[in-house]
Amino acid sequence: MYEWMVVGGGIQGITMAIFLLKRNKTTIDKLAIIDPHPEPLANWKHCTNIISMPYLRSPSVHHLDVEPFSLQAFVKYKSYDWNTAFYGRFKRPSLHVFNEHCEHIVDDLLLKEAWIQGRVRDANRTKIGWSVQLHNGRELTGKNLVLAIGISEQLLWPKWAEILKKEASTSVYHIFDSDLPSFEKLKRPFTIIGGGITSVHLALKLSALFPNEVTLLKRHPFRLHDFDSDPAWLGPKNQLSFRKITSYKKRREQIIDARHKGSIPHDLHVKLLHRIRQGKLHIVDGHIEHATVSNGQIMLRDDQDSMIHKTGTLLLATGFKPTLPGKEWLRPMIHKHHLQCAECGYPIVSKSLQWGTNLYVIGALAELEMGPIARNISGARQAAERIVSSL
Repeated sequence: MYEWMVVGGGIQGITMAIFLLKRNKTTIDKLAIIDPHPEPLANWKHCTNIISMPYLRSPSVHHLDVEPFSLQAFVKYKSYDWNTAFYGRFKRPSLHVFNEHCEHIVDDLLLKEAWIQGRVRDANRTKIGWSVQLHNGRELTGKNLVLAIGISEQLLWPKWAEILKKEASTSVYHIFDSDLPSFEKLKRPFTIIGGGITSVHLALKLSALFPNEVTLLKRHPFRLHDFDSDPAWLGPKNQLSFRKITSYKKRREQIIDARHKGSIPHDLHVKLLHRIRQGKLHIVDGHIEHATVSNGQIMLRDDQDSMIHKTGTLLLATGFKPTLPGKEWLRPMIHKHHLQCAECGYPIVSKSLQWGTNLYVIGALAELEMGPIARNISGARQAAERIVSSL
């Protein structure tokens, strides 16, 4: 019997676990972190490693620990070079330093002792809390349940790409596919589909490895924003007015409008332009309507059937579907326990992110209360703080 069960061991779930432990709301032997991966933050590390992201987009005060300046203190403690540990005026941490800091906290709090590898099949309310059934047959019981699942398993495939994928021997992958082969094994040249931060990081990586064999194909001009939403969303300036909105449909509309979807920071744009001037990377603009295969080459065509581009391998950097995550077990749970949801299918929760008795949400599932920052590291910190402060 656990005091707290956290479903999801990514950025959101681990932040929640850290806040529970450091704020003395539980102990490691009474905490369970349930996740299908073998260790904490495995999917985060996989995705950031695939695109070789050198620096995070968020500033140094956005990390998984409780104290705001914990990451900066860690850099000083480890005697890292400050100039390489952080980038620019916002002190954006290097991925290496950020991950080292995460590992330090995970080890310090013995979080791996609470780790339970498995995939949730069902969750049910009990007289004293909740029970969680896993696909491997294991059942866990606890007083409190936190849902920290995100949309990272819901890869967004354009319809034309889904059709193309069904053709035998077609080399098309989503960049976050679990079965993505090593780039060296893929047929060249490469074409990356997307105009956001993932596609640009990937384009910089591949054009360094395979100069003049990489094209980035986008359908809109580059959208330049330092962050993925206005920094005013981090504090009361925007959050207070957001919480006054009583219509959850309008809240959803504001979340969509507030996010700088498919945007990149200015410094990344500068690096991209430099790589283009070197002749190592090509940019093509176009809206793909369908694709065909001819002589081993993928032909990308527009709505007039004109060829936009041809390539050897397609790599989709098209993001994730924003629909409700975990729906195969979450929807039955919603129906069975009469959990309140908005029109968009996402939870309607209290200010303390409580969805039901002893049931809390954090991350994507909390965005109708937390706003557009919910999925970010800053949102994880604020959500975890809200939950532990309410206990």
